Amino acid sequence: MMDCKKIIIKNANIFLPSGWLCGSIGIEDGLIKSISSGNPESFVAEPSDELIDAKGMAVLPGLVNGHTHFSQTFMRGLAGGRPLLQWLRELIWPLQAEISVEEMQLAALLGLAENLRCGVTNVIDHHKITRTMDHTLAVQQAAESVGIRCTIARAWVNKGKNPENDQTILDELAHWFEKTNSSEKVNFASGPLTPWRCSAELLQKTHQLAVKNGSFTHIHVSETAEEVQMSMDEYQVRPVTWLDQIGVLDKNTQIVHAVWVDETEIELLASRDALIVHCPVSNAVLGSGIAPLRKLLNAGMKIRLGTDGPASNDTQDCFENMKMAICLARASQNDANNISCRDALSMATSGNELVPGAKADLILVDLNNLHSSPIQDFDSALALCAKGDDVDTVLVAGEILMRDKKIVSIDEEVLIKECNQAVRSLRKRAGVDS
Repeated sequence: MMDCKKIIIKNANIFLPSGWLCGSIGIEDGLIKSISSGNPESFVAEPSDELIDAKGMAVLPGLVNGHTHFSQTFMRGLAGGRPLLQWLRELIWPLQAEISVEEMQLAALLGLAENLRCGVTNVIDHHKITRTMDHTLAVQQAAESVGIRCTIARAWVNKGKNPENDQTILDELAHWFEKTNSSEKVNFASGPLTPWRCSAELLQKTHQLAVKNGSFTHIHVSETAEEVQMSMDEYQVRPVTWLDQIGVLDKNTQIVHAVWVDETEIELLASRDALIVHCPVSNAVLGSGIAPLRKLLNAGMKIRLGTDGPASNDTQDCFENMKMAICLARASQNDANNISCRDALSMATSGNELVPGAKADLILVDLNNLHSSPIQDFDSALALCAKGDDVDTVLVAGEILMRDKKIVSIDEEVLIKECNQAVRSLRKRAGVDS
């Protein structure tokens, strides 16, 4: 990878909280050093310096993919009209049970590369393949080789089908937290799958362990009406209320989906300062429903966008995700003003801003194309017109990971060939092929 201590981006259309600025960005030692209108009058070239001309491009904070499953890159296109639980039982769980360490690493590399190509600089992988620690290590190594920021939320269940031993879960989480405390880009979190498959006692212990290590709990909640009913049958209260009752709902809790939360739960989520991860494309593909996005925003919730896994999306294109978030919110309420393009951009970037002193995690998006031109409003061009393939350049901590639409660290042609071969073998072993 290219190691640049000093970078100047000129002719940039820069995304700022106050609007858009035509100017330049100076980057040094992995941080944004300056943002100014116009272009720099002079630039002293040094051996490690880079001068990037962003003419015709928008420059904005790197996108944050708040929820995905890298293993599901090998399960793309398998939703097939099945509702969530049937889809899991008939296809996803059998494939997950057979995936090897080598296949897991390939799947993770494919998912990371797709995220990077679509402008993602930070991704949360809800990692489900945990039957050996080598499977988890494979994801960590893949993330380190690609170079984007990645949190691996180690998934677990201790109730229902194929439960894990409580102590095993705690020991492995402690191991990963200890192993990655010094890591700048790759970190770990606790990833309980869903309330009705986790005990209160272990949720409390894992949450406390995560918080102690500066991390968080990342959990699917109220994705479908059926799952809400399962939680109510199990605990006699709605899932968000139950999480609050057991002390696992706070600023260190990430609630994924929240499609079927009611008014009381929304108020509770807001009062506890939890983070919501909204997955509009996945919820639509699986027919799970439409999250009450405007109500969540009105309550003051912090909201990120997530693609969810490629088995239910079926891409990792966060620009497509932005457009779907806008369209579903507006259509569900018959209100063209329900969600603005700026709202969607803010959720897609997790509220990050380009300001001096911030980490230089940013992307250049080429808008000089047929589907975006003529540009009359940058917010609209990005949220409604742009596609993942329009991302030209990606920097993380000031390091150029993709330039001229070419990923620095990966031979995409070779990776695709290896993944296609691996999936054919996986399908046979899992008995998915007819």
